[in-house]
Amino acid sequence: MSISLSSLILLPIWISMAQIQQGGPDEKEKTTALKDLLSRIDLDELMKKDEPPLDFPDTLEGFEYAFNEKGQLRHIKTGEPFVFNYREDLHRWNQKRYEALGEIITKYVYELLEKDCNLKKISIPVDATESEPKSFIFMSEDALTNPQKLMVLIHGSGVVRAGQWARRLIINEDLDSGTQIPFIKRAMDEGYGVIVLNPNENYIEVEKPKIHVQSSSDSSDEPAEKRERKDKVSKETKKRRDFYEKYRNPQREKEMMQLYIRENGSPEEHAIYVWDHFIAQSAAENVFFVAHSYGGLAFVELMIQREADVKSKVTAVALTDSVHNVWHQEAGKTIREWMRESLSILQDSLK
Repeated sequence: MSISLSSLILLPIWISMAQIQQGGPDEKEKTTALKDLLSRIDLDELMKKDEPPLDFPDTLEGFEYAFNEKGQLRHIKTGEPFVFNYREDLHRWNQKRYEALGEIITKYVYELLEKDCNLKKISIPVDATESEPKSFIFMSEDALTNPQKLMVLIHGSGVVRAGQWARRLIINEDLDSGTQIPFIKRAMDEGYGVIVLNPNENYIEVEKPKIHVQSSSDSSDEPAEKRERKDKVSKETKKRRDFYEKYRNPQREKEMMQLYIRENGSPEEHAIYVWDHFIAQSAAENVFFVAHSYGGLAFVELMIQREADVKSKVTAVALTDSVHNVWHQEAGKTIREWMRESLSILQDSLK
């Protein structure tokens, strides 16, 4: 059994508390003081000191994993499924490793959408400048020109991106279970144009700029002795701050900030933007939506904001495990009636 450094650090405190609690009422004050000390210790931060570096591969091959002919993620050497607990008692490190693998899989699915499904990657906003944050969606060649049928796919919330239903299913089951690819291929085989939304790509992350504090020695009108005292205090303050930063962030993880994408800063905004600039402009007489989880909520919000347009163009919507709520979202009576009718049309088509 392995014992982490953080556990060894806290062990004497726990032993002291146990010894004090066995004493009489006079020890109550000491117990209170120790409890206060323990309450001030951030165990999550302390445990970062035990971690190996958060330095992970940036390819599936680097992780020694690959998708087999059945679309299952398997270890290249052992043939075993993905193992989350790669290092025992290092949950945070294992989670970071899982997230790093997930980012690689997201890019892998993007490649499949382009190469395997022959979809085009379309940058948005359509009028974005070179320097502003951008997102993208995927469309079939005939998405805007198909005169008959258009299929629109919207995934749920979380880490999933365009082309995915659930990252967990991709990693633990297979590509057919966790991606939208089977839906896309069948729709195209049956003559539909296809648009794949990307509602969780709402911002880009950039490193926070470092704030440079002007040195007090720049104040040339101050006496030299006073400047020296100020510089000494400044150096001591910086030393304490660096020591704290080393404790708070031992892995030297970058401090990031979010730059939101214009008119696509939320799943709801994204759905409305894609509707206005693509779906509403398409030639299709019949538009069909498949919206999963939070995608259902985004669709209902689209209905509320563009009710007349959606009613005139959308034939049916399939809401899978949707988290929408027509009452909380204040959808009107006409919208609720339309959705019931749309569901009936979809049920009849599946018989």
